[in-house]
Amino acid sequence: MRIISICPSNTELAAYLDLTSHLVGIDDYSDWPNEINSLPRLGPDLSIRMDDVEALKPDLVLASLSVPGMERNIEQLEKRGIPHVVYNPNSLEDIKINLLDLGKRTNKEAKAQKVVQVYDNFLHMYEKRAQQVDPVRLYWEWWPKPVFTPGGLNWLTEMSRLAGGLNVFSHVEKASVQTDWSTVADHYPDHICLAWVGVQTDKVKPELLWKRPNWPNLDALLNNQVHILEEPLYCRPSPRLLLGLKKLAAILHPSIMPADDGLDPLLEVDVDSN
Repeated sequence: MRIISICPSNTELAAYLDLTSHLVGIDDYSDWPNEINSLPRLGPDLSIRMDDVEALKPDLVLASLSVPGMERNIEQLEKRGIPHVVYNPNSLEDIKINLLDLGKRTNKEAKAQKVVQVYDNFLHMYEKRAQQVDPVRLYWEWWPKPVFTPGGLNWLTEMSRLAGGLNVFSHVEKASVQTDWSTVADHYPDHICLAWVGVQTDKVKPELLWKRPNWPNLDALLNNQVHILEEPLYCRPSPRLLLGLKKLAAILHPSIMPADDGLDPLLEVDVDSN
């Protein structure tokens, strides 16, 4: 099959199913795994060059609604009659469903079933560990100004719970919440997790948090519990979130949660993918 992925999370989904050799084009922001970096780039995920997509004659385009504005891509795919599938995961369960669906579409059902089995076992282990701790309060920051943070309908709320935490905006029944610095301070987080979308970790400036109104009195700052986290491991709805969960849990509860060995829990899966 000739497959095109037009968002990073779908490129990663394909990689877990050993489909990278079938990829013939990707969006500009896809950056994992390394072997995709030689593929033709088709533009930013919000403004894919559809003429280039059509010229590559794909059997399947992996589209997404994970970011507002991607609807334009799907409209063009439909208008041009280009074969495609649209994923829009908001939860860890949705990601698993997408894995199985892509496996069926690409003759990788055995691989998908094996990956999902490991996926489920991993989450179950953290479910049991999380029951052994008192949850700490987490504030996640996707963007500093205007302030955006995940709500109760986002995978980061699930990841927080499995890591022994509580997303302080989990009560808001939305996937993404726009708020302000004062409201965040009123929620008294124990930990602050900075995962700014599209920003590399070395460009994040945690010292700016001390300049926000009422923030210098927050326990998270006073106790030095501000964490700069890799955006790809927390902001993209792909199975790589499990690696992010492992890292987060080890930070929050090092005496209870497994140590972070830096290894992706799904990459040891080995089945005949034919």
